[in-house]
Amino acid sequence: MPKYLIACLATLLLSGFAQAERLKDLASIQGVRSNQLIGYGLVVGLNGSGDQTTQTPFTVQTFNNMLAQFGIKVPPGGNVQLKNVAAVSVHADLPAFARPGQTIDITVSSIGNAKSLRGGSLLMTPLKGIDGNVYAIAQGNLVVGGFDAGGADGSRITVNVPSAGRIPSGATVERAVPSGFNQGDYLTLNLNRPDFTTAKNIVDKLNEMLGPRVAQAMDAGSIRVSAPVDPTQRVDYLSIIENIEIEAGQAVAKVIINSRTGTIVIGQNVRVQPAAVTHGSLTVVITEDPIVSQPEPFSQGQTAVVPRSKVNAMQEAKPMFKFAPGTTLDEIVRAVNQVGAAPSDLMAILEALKQAGALQADLIVI
Repeated sequence: MPKYLIACLATLLLSGFAQAERLKDLASIQGVRSNQLIGYGLVVGLNGSGDQTTQTPFTVQTFNNMLAQFGIKVPPGGNVQLKNVAAVSVHADLPAFARPGQTIDITVSSIGNAKSLRGGSLLMTPLKGIDGNVYAIAQGNLVVGGFDAGGADGSRITVNVPSAGRIPSGATVERAVPSGFNQGDYLTLNLNRPDFTTAKNIVDKLNEMLGPRVAQAMDAGSIRVSAPVDPTQRVDYLSIIENIEIEAGQAVAKVIINSRTGTIVIGQNVRVQPAAVTHGSLTVVITEDPIVSQPEPFSQGQTAVVPRSKVNAMQEAKPMFKFAPGTTLDEIVRAVNQVGAAPSDLMAILEALKQAGALQADLIVI
């Protein structure tokens, strides 16, 4: 793509758009992603809070293998006690376009029975990708947010999780992940939230700026965009179009209910068809008041306990909710708040409206 066209795009972009969301906030470029790395290593220098080697034999095996690399051989059958060593798993995310020599953060987690990793140091650990290749080397001192303390009488207190920690910039990238960013004459944009309206608006905006058929919607979640082949021009090209502001389509009307916490979230576009709802509260109280029956004198009867129950039913008066056609979220909340209903009452009302087909939204219970 000629450089003068890129300059024209920049001029159009700076000329102003309606308030909307940037394209970079709505979509990501296919193939530009992070990759997961994982490794296995040892943390040393613990203050007696390491693995109990009698229950974690793999810790001893790993430690012996490490010593063998330095020419130290542990006698067979030797009783090795490693209170200051813990076997750990190490994982990290390798960002897109990471190059050898750059550093990334890592997370270290105990896989044995170590009580705490506080104060420990991770020894050199290779981090591999799904293909088995080593992409980074990790090593460093751990930062642990939790702690564990105990007394001689067996009392113990634990804050957060002391068996896991992080090492900022704890791994050095050794190999770059191949990327298809500079291949082909087009790029694919994947929407973070697939939506036909948003996809159409993106295609219309790009074609309006760049020319017809430059952008084509493949489905509700993917858009193919023509791009220059030259890597430098492609970077300039994307730096412009990713800042284009797009009118995003409105989300599907949803009502999300967390039955455990009583939290209710109602989306903006929730509507209610004509309906009348009443929500009453019936309380049944049963009390036991046994009496003792005494026999008549000289009747040779026996003393007996006679059960006596009292059952009382009370129903709390509740007003009826009447919703007109197209009732909005504000009106629903206002009606419920006027009678002082609790979240559980609103939950029951919404579920009843959904069952009656009067709630124009997806009801999701988590």
